[in-house]
Amino acid sequence: QVQLVESGGGLVQPGGSLRLSCAASGFTLANEAIGWFRQAPGKEREGVSCIVNIRAYYSDSVKGRFTISRDNVKNTVYLQMNSLRPDDTAVYYCARSRKGSCFPLRDYEYAYWGQGTQVTVSS
Repeated sequence: QVQLVESGGGLVQPGGSLRLSCAASGFTLANEAIGWFRQAPGKEREGVSCIVNIRAYYSDSVKGRFTISRDNVKNTVYLQMNSLRPDDTAVYYCARSRKGSCFPLRDYEYAYWGQGTQVTVSS
């Protein structure tokens, strides 16, 4: 059974950091494209990062601040988020691509989703 479980969210002050985890079961992360998405209240779900093989991709809104990585032994993907801003506040989800490709980084191209983890950036 394919399952993704996110963790690591929380409340952080502007300029702070968080590391999100996406633990997978039922399949091997290293063989798949895994994306991170976020959804703020009243907004559409937005793709922010993806990793496939040794390649990592970022949306313009997080480039230079977020880093995606993968631990093949733990079967887990991480999203290190630095220099957080209030507009990063959202529920963050990880998901597995339907086709083994990161692109398009749109939610309809991803088949399996975690339950999400809340990130709130506020002073």
